[in-house]
Formats: sequence, C-alpha cells, structure tokens
Amino acid sequence: MDTTIREYQDSWEAEIKSKLEDKFSGKIEVTKTETRRVYAKVLDKADIKDICKFVQDDLSFEHINCLCGVDYPAENKMQVIYEIDNYTFYRGVILELEVDVPYDDLHIETVSDIWGGANWHERETWELFGIVFDHHPRLERLLTPDTYEFFPMRKSYKLREDKR
Repeated sequence: MDTTIREYQDSWEAEIKSKLEDKFSGKIEVTKTETRRVYAKVLDKADIKDICKFVQDDLSFEHINCLCGVDYPAENKMQVIYEIDNYTFYRGVILELEVDVPYDDLHIETVSDIWGGANWHERETWELFGIVFDHHPRLERLLTPDTYEFFPMRKSYKLREDKR
C-alpha cells in the first residue's frame, strides 16, 4: 500500500472508478463521480467484505466516517450506506458504497474488522433498523432498552398517538 501524501488531482475520481471496476467487474457499479466524491453500488451483498478489504488495503481508504441503514418498503429492501475517507494517497476523497439488503434476509457481513470505527455504526444500524451484521464482535444495543422488540427507524414503525 502506497501511503505517499499527494495534493488533490482532478483525475483521482476516474482512477478510483477504474480500479474498482477493473478489480470487481460485474460486482460493483460506479454510479457517479464528482469533485472528491465517488459513489458506487455493490450489486450483491455477499461481495461487500472483499470490496471493503480492497478499498482499505489497495486504495488506502483508512477511515469509515459513516455507516447507516435506509428503509425502502416500496422496494421490499433496506440499504446499507458506507462513507469511507482517504487522508493520504487520495487525499480528501470520499467513497460512498451502497448495498441492498432484502427484507427476507436482513444479514450482511461486518466490516468492523477492517475499520474499527464501523463497530458502533453497525451496532446502531442493527438496533434501529434490524440489519444484522454477521460476525460482529458485540452486536448489542447502544441507545434503546433491551426490552424493545421493534426497530424505531423502520418506516413500518408506528409512532404513538398524542392523547393530550
């Protein structure tokens, strides 16, 4: 892994796109690039671990600054979004990966062993959306009581009626 610190170049987004699509042809689709941003869709959730490992090891993206869930009930799926930073080789570029997780199989592999910072993000996403991060070292609640039997960020969650 090259850790040379470089100044920003306009060609970086195209370079990252090319490296991702060459390595994972048919497994990832770069949907958009803009200054200092690359957006990509992982086509099969089974590939997320290998892609993230490549992004960290070969592209030098050192830090996951956000991992969250999104609920799409009309499409019968949820989505996990990964926002990953690079401070050295592609200085200041952010890679955003999205991957679909169908309602009938809300499991995806953890990336907390790649980026330690994903640990709490995955716990929070599991707790609020019910997406299970397989092989997570400690998938337990952070924000809600252990007695909760529902996931408050799902669109199917009904808010209580105000009875004042």
